[in-house]
Amino acid sequence: MAAQIVLATRNRKKLDELHRILDAEGMDVEILSLDEFPDAPEVAETESSFAGNALLKARAIAEATGLPAVADDSGLCVDALNGMPGVLSARWAGGHGDDAANLDLVLAQIADVPDRRRGASFQCAAAIALPDGTERVVEGEITGSLLRERRGENGFGYDPIFVPIAHQVTTAEMTATEKDSISHRGRAMRALAPVLRDLLGL
Repeated sequence: MAAQIVLATRNRKKLDELHRILDAEGMDVEILSLDEFPDAPEVAETESSFAGNALLKARAIAEATGLPAVADDSGLCVDALNGMPGVLSARWAGGHGDDAANLDLVLAQIADVPDRRRGASFQCAAAIALPDGTERVVEGEITGSLLRERRGENGFGYDPIFVPIAHQVTTAEMTATEKDSISHRGRAMRALAPVLRDLLGL
């Protein structure tokens, strides 16, 4: 019987992404989402770091469900904005999860920044928490630069303006598999796979 874990999200794309990564690792895991736990709490991301927020969510969901819980926090860190939006990436324009408004605001804030100074990175921390209190955190990062206009229809968030180093296309122009292979979340989740294998005895 497959081990069960809860991914602390209702985002279908994140669920599909973790499925693809763990399948590629040959891991037999049943991944549940928060949609299957209507009473699970909505955990506020009140920490000042990606790792802190990921642990906060994983810990709360493991406690609420009695199952191993995986959570992540990630965001865009723009050199010209001193590393912001960072942990505020999902709510940079005010409301949580308004991708278009967040992206528009970042573009406006760096409109006068020359191309050579438009460096940025996507960073991700992924955490697992077990009901017995065991916790682990891993991280992933990808660096690149920001365009002045959107390109591509895939991905989400700031993907349409982010071009990774050594690539000519944005992460929104890549296929899901191409993006998984290089993305901050892909790197963090792949780093989490051996941790899951060890902690869950897979």
